[in-house]
Amino acid sequence: MIAKIHSAIPYGFEGKLVEVEGDMNRGLPAFNIVGMANKTINEAKERVRSAIVNSDFSFPDKKVTISLAPAELMKDGAYLDLPIALSVLLLSGQLVKGDVADRLFVGELSLNGEIRPVRGIINIVEAAKKAGYKEIYVPRKNLTQASLVTGIDIYGLDTLQNLFLGLKNQITLAVASGAVAPKNEDEESTDGPVLDHIRGQKLAKRAMEIAIAGHHNILISGPPGAGKTLLAKAAANLLPKLTSVEKVDITKIYSIAGLSTDEIVEVRPFRDPHHTASSISMIGGATGPGEISLAHKGILFLDEIPEFPRSVLEALRQPLENKTISISRANRKTTYPADFMLVATMNPCPCGYLGDPTHECKCTETQIHNYQKKLSGPLFDRIDMNVEAEKVDNRHLRAKIAVTAEEHSVVKNNITGAILRQKARYGREGFYNSSLSSFEVSNLLKLEPRAEKLLSDASEKLNLSARSYFKTIKVAQTIADLDNSEMILAKHLAEALIYRRR
Repeated sequence: MIAKIHSAIPYGFEGKLVEVEGDMNRGLPAFNIVGMANKTINEAKERVRSAIVNSDFSFPDKKVTISLAPAELMKDGAYLDLPIALSVLLLSGQLVKGDVADRLFVGELSLNGEIRPVRGIINIVEAAKKAGYKEIYVPRKNLTQASLVTGIDIYGLDTLQNLFLGLKNQITLAVASGAVAPKNEDEESTDGPVLDHIRGQKLAKRAMEIAIAGHHNILISGPPGAGKTLLAKAAANLLPKLTSVEKVDITKIYSIAGLSTDEIVEVRPFRDPHHTASSISMIGGATGPGEISLAHKGILFLDEIPEFPRSVLEALRQPLENKTISISRANRKTTYPADFMLVATMNPCPCGYLGDPTHECKCTETQIHNYQKKLSGPLFDRIDMNVEAEKVDNRHLRAKIAVTAEEHSVVKNNITGAILRQKARYGREGFYNSSLSSFEVSNLLKLEPRAEKLLSDASEKLNLSARSYFKTIKVAQTIADLDNSEMILAKHLAEALIYRRR
């Protein structure tokens, strides 16, 4: 007799179906698993055996062979514990084929038969739905995330014994059909710093407003203590609310990474990796997404960007352009989304006091040159805006901070209006000016004649690259959107050129 149980595993940003086949023969008692299973799955033999026995079922005293198909697909993790256990119960006659037909199962088993949550549950449910399954059984702690996928009945499981009783129609299992109670859309997050907490920095605040409204990458330079890091953190509270599609994508990424298996991500990510981060931790690997994917649809904050290794910074070039990251290894290629907004800070020199009238800079010209050149030309070309944060006079530091956050609220309203104008122009939600291709810039954006002339003159004088040329137009369009203007005026382009410097 051959037993077949259907399951699935996450595979990059997608999911792959796996068929768990079981065979039982006479011979010395044995329990073998074949089919490109790694050590974690091989260890499932002990988990499954104990879970079955401790759930008051009997484990067959015969030779049991489990095959995971397709054999050429590398399987990793404990996703297949539950289907392997069901296959054994089917082989031993404790379940019948009708109990499991046309259903898909996934889950990790504890030694006492409890069903634990797994990573990447949304990928698995999406794969099941795409393959035409109407029912999927998942760990109960995964039910909230799984319910983001509609059009398929999703049952939450606590124990192997309860699943058995549910399949035999003796108890009712928890079920969700994509119904997640929405949070109050009018709720506003006030956690963390706001613009009102930052002294001065009028130009830098304006630049951050533009950057968030158009999803532009921005570099803030200035002396230590000027408020660069505080400004970047305040930016997190200026980000627009997530759309329903964005919630699913971000929750998928966090579930694959194992950062969340039972909650839906409700706010945009703000990732701030330390400058000792490796290239793999930044871009990701075959086993999971990196920081750039964890920052998808949010902010990747690189504080003191020249302190990051050159190899790490250069690895950002491709995802900054393509909004995805493709990772190729010997036996697989994985693609993750990486549509993040880069916010970076840096000092003007290693000691930080270059150009400061009150502090003497002790760096040599060579040190200053090497420090500033840590950002290569191609990488700098991918940063839309470059603004300088000025030192704040100490006399203004003890002035009373406003409690009402009026400045922050005004800026956030401006950003919301600009985003709505972009949505109306492009007919897409979550699509910003920064996302435009050069073809789309030429065909969708309008410049008044004076702006055209100013752009032509500036392009020649500043020796702008083709990428910088189009980025300047896109930033100018965001400024026009904030100004509620139907076209890019000369004043919008002039402001955009302020932020286009090395």
